[in-house]
Amino acid sequence: MERRQFLAASLATSAVAIAGTGAAQAQPARSREFYQLRRYNLKSGPQSKLTENYFSDALIPALTRMGMGPIGAFKLDFGQDTPAYYALIPGPSVETLAELDLRLADDADFVKIADPFWNATAAAPAFQRVEVSLFAAFAGWPRVTPPPAAATKGKRIFQMRTYESPSNGEHVRKVEMFHSGEFEVFVKAGFHPVFFGDALTGARLPNLTYMLSLTDAAELDAKWDLFRNDPEWKKLSSNPRFAYDQIVTNISNVLLSPLACSQI
Repeated sequence: MERRQFLAASLATSAVAIAGTGAAQAQPARSREFYQLRRYNLKSGPQSKLTENYFSDALIPALTRMGMGPIGAFKLDFGQDTPAYYALIPGPSVETLAELDLRLADDADFVKIADPFWNATAAAPAFQRVEVSLFAAFAGWPRVTPPPAAATKGKRIFQMRTYESPSNGEHVRKVEMFHSGEFEVFVKAGFHPVFFGDALTGARLPNLTYMLSLTDAAELDAKWDLFRNDPEWKKLSSNPRFAYDQIVTNISNVLLSPLACSQI
């Protein structure tokens, strides 16, 4: 009951908060997506190639046949416990994403092509473990937005950040902060936001995760300097309602590069 009440409060707060938000107004009215984020923990060696082949030859084509996408496929470049691959899967509902493996098992082409990965033995496993989280897209950023370079497979990297909050109420307030001007500051600083998600399942709840795209690592610090020094950000972050020591207790960062098969 408490979780249902929290989710209802979060969605309601987001809806109210975006009423006057320029970023939200700039986007056409679209239904909110949900996301499944998979992290495949690997060992160095053949697991990386087997997992990449699974993404490119089996998983992404099957999801495309289901009408889902764009699908993100990434390699962890900087963060805890490398090597690891990530898959970002947008879907129209929680139910679709929660039942995804069952739906994939009904796809004969997928089952055939995925066989080396899905039926790998304990003696030669395809991965160590998979961690799966579900997210609801923020109302003010309701859908995945691939960077322009994704269409041409151009140069790009991704920073994915997770903010943990000390309580459900403080988490809702941090979501409200994004809808109160933070989206615009990211865009103004030159970042390309890809998604913003409110965690529904997974570890270390309550939290949110978002992803930014840049050309390369050299651009990262310069963009964050622009962000931190933006007058609108200084005004927003100095608002006592959004004091970081109250609403965010931990921030996790990873840097990712796209696999060749990534649609993001």
